[in-house]
Amino acid sequence: MSSESNNNWWIWKVFWILLVVTAVEVVLGIIKPQYLIETKFLGTILLNHIFIILTIIKAAYIVMIFMHLGDERPALQWTIILPAVILIPYLLFILLTEGGYTHFMRF
Repeated sequence: MSSESNNNWWIWKVFWILLVVTAVEVVLGIIKPQYLIETKFLGTILLNHIFIILTIIKAAYIVMIFMHLGDERPALQWTIILPAVILIPYLLFILLTEGGYTHFMRF
């Protein structure tokens, strides 16, 4: 029994880390602090940026753990993670910025 619990400690560590990050997202989504909603940055409210950052962190952590990328060399880790970390925010910036111009269009 002892060796089985020693082999599964990492899954509980991953569970608690992902639970904490998800709980922060849920609490921010429920509370919606006024200063995060009123503050606009790069075309959208600051709360959206926090959600995007936390989601990217969770995705990178899941890739590192469950795809066993954490055991690889750092160069390979950065080769896989860095394009996603750069590309996803860039595409979201384009989507949020251009999506805000729809109210200027007249059909």
